Amino acid sequence: MYSAVSFFGVIALISIAWVFSENKRCFPWRTAGYGFLLQGLFAFFVFKVPFGKSAFLLLNDLVIRLFDCARQGAIFVFGYLALPPGVTGVNGEVSTGFILAFQALPTIIFFGSLMSVFYYLGILQIIIKWFAYLFVKLMRISGVESFFAANSIFVGIESALAVRPYLDTMTRSELCTILTAGMATIASSMMAIYVSFLHTEFPAIAGHLVSASILSAPAAVVFSKIIVPESDIPNTLGTNIDPDISTDSSLFEAVINGAHAGVKLIVGIVALLIAILGLVALADGVLLFAGKYINTVLLFDIDWSIKGLLGYLFYPFSLLIGIPIEDVAVTAQIIGQRLIVTELQSYSDLALAIQENKIIYPRSAVITAYALCGFAHVASLAIFTGGVTALIPRRAQVVASVGIKALFAATLACLATAACAGIFCSGSSVLLAR
Repeated sequence: MYSAVSFFGVIALISIAWVFSENKRCFPWRTAGYGFLLQGLFAFFVFKVPFGKSAFLLLNDLVIRLFDCARQGAIFVFGYLALPPGVTGVNGEVSTGFILAFQALPTIIFFGSLMSVFYYLGILQIIIKWFAYLFVKLMRISGVESFFAANSIFVGIESALAVRPYLDTMTRSELCTILTAGMATIASSMMAIYVSFLHTEFPAIAGHLVSASILSAPAAVVFSKIIVPESDIPNTLGTNIDPDISTDSSLFEAVINGAHAGVKLIVGIVALLIAILGLVALADGVLLFAGKYINTVLLFDIDWSIKGLLGYLFYPFSLLIGIPIEDVAVTAQIIGQRLIVTELQSYSDLALAIQENKIIYPRSAVITAYALCGFAHVASLAIFTGGVTALIPRRAQVVASVGIKALFAATLACLATAACAGIFCSGSSVLLAR
């Protein structure tokens, strides 16, 4: 029953996007059809095909082993503080519990270097070009859009640098697409943090996050094209581009530059978390103080916190994507708060909800993890629009005009990805094990 709900949820999300379309008469039928066909085929392969399940579990184990390797450097530098909860060090040191700064953030440096090395060796280019070729040929979009969407599966805002020569001549719809693709997917370096939150309660989370990021790329293109349809002819329509991604002159330079990029990312994440969570706490204090009197006077029973209010907003969306009704109240708050407090806090709360048995069905945990797998929040909107505007300052007004639309499209894309997973996610699937 819930798989059927997820299927109709995808249709409902498309309908919502169409309602907010700039041009309702120009619906991208081919783009939407092939985009969701790609999503469906990949999800079916992962969840239902025996070989796909085996490949998924192998990928999950591989990613977890990479995280174990990444942790060794942190343990050498920070000692027992870097040990995950429940782990004993080689010299008998005991973990003090989960500490974000010492156990999760350092892995970003490792993955920053690893991705930089893969770029230098040309490994990622092959994978990205394969995805981009599929997007161009099937969805009939421009080469820049397809390359950016494919690249966003692995990296974040850095994708804009790879297509910098094309940004100045891109159409308004193309600019919306690249912003949407950037916010609907996650960077591989950030994945390490999400896995560190959930691995204990949800052992298969690494494979699910890789799967979710891949599924969200075509979904981002579809919802972007529905909300801001193409009204011009892009310069690279139907053609593949071949940008030069790696600028490193040697393997060692790639390691160094990747590590430095990881350090900058960590500083940005820490600053963002301190600022946003502090401001949210301040806003919560004001809202709860005022809400207390409103509830008393009007005899309401409303949760006036930001998490509570966003939970009300995303309650129907959580139902649409196929989460069992017993879990909707909890998961709606977790999904909704991502819009303000970023996916980091949401994944942390998801892990806590699973640990405390507030989420009854494993299906709910899987679908929620997929829905959260993207940078679709206000802070990311500022980062992406600011980054693209810095590269093409003369088109700042155009970028700003599609920014909010791109955030809306990215949010719908993440929800559609979760619904797509919900269609094929069943109690017989080994991917639900936790």
